[in-house]
Amino acid sequence: MLQIHDDTPSWRATRTGMKVLSVTQVAQYLHDALEADPVLGDIWVSGEMSNVSRSSAGHLYFTLKDGGGQLRCVMFRDTISPVVVAAVDGAAVVAHGRFSFYELRGDLQLKVDYLMPQGQGPLDMEFQRLKAKLEAEGLFEETRKRSLPQFPRRIAIITSPRGAVLQDILNILRRRYPLVEVLLLPVAVQGDSASATIVAAFRTLQRRGDVDAIILARGGGTLEELWPFNEEATARAVYSSRAPVISAVGHETDYTIADFVADVRAPTPSAAAELVVPNRVDLHARLAGTGERLRRAMERQLNERRALISQARLRRPDFDRERLNLDYLMRRGLSSLRAALAADRSGLERCTAALSSLDPQRTLERGYAVVHRSPSGTVVRRAEQVTAGDALTVQVSDGSFGAVVAPLGRQRSHREKPVPQDQLALFTR
Repeated sequence: MLQIHDDTPSWRATRTGMKVLSVTQVAQYLHDALEADPVLGDIWVSGEMSNVSRSSAGHLYFTLKDGGGQLRCVMFRDTISPVVVAAVDGAAVVAHGRFSFYELRGDLQLKVDYLMPQGQGPLDMEFQRLKAKLEAEGLFEETRKRSLPQFPRRIAIITSPRGAVLQDILNILRRRYPLVEVLLLPVAVQGDSASATIVAAFRTLQRRGDVDAIILARGGGTLEELWPFNEEATARAVYSSRAPVISAVGHETDYTIADFVADVRAPTPSAAAELVVPNRVDLHARLAGTGERLRRAMERQLNERRALISQARLRRPDFDRERLNLDYLMRRGLSSLRAALAADRSGLERCTAALSSLDPQRTLERGYAVVHRSPSGTVVRRAEQVTAGDALTVQVSDGSFGAVVAPLGRQRSHREKPVPQDQLALFTR
């Protein structure tokens, strides 16, 4: 029901008692109603373009029509850049925008913010519209993208805790650079709620502020399955990240909005793991090469000094005492250089040994095991994390096996009450 609240005498009562509204009041009501309508405020319309013209200010005006009707449309100058179709009479297009009522002329018009040719699916149309919108806002600018740290201390991984993607990333990180610490933020990677969980993970990292890089990852899939990574909320969460983000979503041929916003796009999750950390083998080679170059440089300088001394001796026969002093100094310098090189070599060997000792596989080969809760995958570090009857997965050097927590001394039923933590033991299934 139309309700106008106005204390001014702009209406008058008729003989029937009805209110008479001014043109301005009706026009304002129509404008407000259209602006508030959720359907008309975010709508796709298909049709044929006609009466195409441009104003001196650069705005595009046209009519969108079909066999049963027509709509006036306007595309303002600041939104014309995302047009991906020739704006000419007769073009069959799909337009996105919102309806508005222009009070001064009494015109109903569609304010268009994106145009594309007909024939594309709805998800593809939305993908192209959002891509054009965010690109116009500058979210894809290469100048704002950051380089990855050379030696990261802590890396965050936003992905599903289940599946091969996480394990592939962890295996590569352990092999290449076991010094790095990994923080997992488990999220849903498909479905209606997936984008919300991804946004929440980025907010958690914003509050922490202690990670050097972030990997956003999932395996391949259809456009529908990858859609959470094409949503505007996900894109803005990636854009707002304090740490540089590597997007590793899908296969090499898959592209998402998150890929365009991220600081680095990796073709696969495994490639993201290789990009984010250095290779310890390469580091060892670089250290060894640096030491060798330093040795050659010092030898070259010593040879140059010897040549200068020889030349000076020829010019001054009484130079023997000074030559002996210089020879003594050079021998001391060479001895110091050799000692420094030996110390560097010893430090490199200690670094290599430290890296090898941190390899999780070496630890498992010495008889240790890693215990995970099933099915969440949480690592069990203390006895208070489990109770009798809990299902576990025990990882050893050559594989893993299932286990169930039971009280020490005898196996208990899963339905029995929990026992004190210092009386728990593992029983394989």
